[in-house]
Amino acid sequence: MFRTAELQRKLPKTDYHEQVPLLREDLLMTQMALREANFPVIVVFAGVDGAGKSETVNKLHEWLDSRWLVTHAFGEPSDEERDRPEYWRFWRDLPPRGRMGLFLSSWYSLPILDHVYGRSTLADFDERLERIKTFEQTLADGGALILKFWMHLSKDAQKERLRKLEKNPLLHWQISKRDWQHWELYDQFIAAAERTIMKTSTGLAPWKIVEGYDARYRSITVASTIRDAIRFRLNEARQQASGAGGELPTGSPVQPVAELAGLPPVTILSRLDMSRSLSREDYDAGLKRYQGRLNQLQRAARERRISTLLVFEGWDAAGKGGSIRRITAALDARDYQVIQVAAPTDEEAAHNYLWRFWRHLPRAGRVTIYDRSWYGRVLVER
Repeated sequence: MFRTAELQRKLPKTDYHEQVPLLREDLLMTQMALREANFPVIVVFAGVDGAGKSETVNKLHEWLDSRWLVTHAFGEPSDEERDRPEYWRFWRDLPPRGRMGLFLSSWYSLPILDHVYGRSTLADFDERLERIKTFEQTLADGGALILKFWMHLSKDAQKERLRKLEKNPLLHWQISKRDWQHWELYDQFIAAAERTIMKTSTGLAPWKIVEGYDARYRSITVASTIRDAIRFRLNEARQQASGAGGELPTGSPVQPVAELAGLPPVTILSRLDMSRSLSREDYDAGLKRYQGRLNQLQRAARERRISTLLVFEGWDAAGKGGSIRRITAALDARDYQVIQVAAPTDEEAAHNYLWRFWRHLPRAGRVTIYDRSWYGRVLVER
């Protein structure tokens, strides 16, 4: 898989300086057009140590307008991040529409490291890769343009690169013992990388392998790939907009049998017995008993660091607010938050639909109560 990225391809300095001015102009014009677009761009960088990931990101910041560009690098999760689902920190940092986000050490890093260091089995590794595919599919379904670059070096080229950096008095700080440990595990990393690319390169989130031997070659390759991908997506959006007023598909929608017979459709809600009630005496006794039990359960969940989500949906005036108040009355106010979901703010509307819900997920042992939720897209918005 990586042989074509071990040819030590170089771009002559004269060619590089000829191409850069036009490429920079193209990038800035494309970025300006992107600002008016209805989708974000997510660029993921991964690869072997010393292959130029950070240098390439720095070059993109040099060539693009950094006001509309954001970079995120993820190391070991913080205490706050460990208290939440694995993908919470990635959701939190997603770029809004019209912006570009560059991700170093992204959602691929820990699964690969854990597998190479023997902290996860092959089955565990494959399961985590499937979760990544699902995550990226969700982002793509929300309109995101996803580009993934694997920056590659052969084992000998990586050794040469690490030694060169180590001997440079201005750059030797970039090399640590961990880089040499990873070099010794080169074959294991390549095997994990091949499996990662094979299982997670999809039509909506493809991998591009870039040889990192020559800085000029890799910079031009990455920048031109980003430019071309954004231009293609912008052209697609323009074509879809121009065709939006076309003819509607012919044919009558298929009606349910019950509607054709003049009968009301049978649903789960239609089967509910709406006449059920409690006496005031039973209600008061039951409320105290179950509030006490709920308090005990929440304290046990807090001790075991189990977080809880409660989602309330339903008709207006059906009792969502009252039910929530009776639940919160039984809980420690330090352990819960109630999220009132209304029409999205401008900031929320600029992100993936699920972004505003992910950012409120509770820490371990805490409770988040959603008064209306992500189901609003199908219950209200449609």
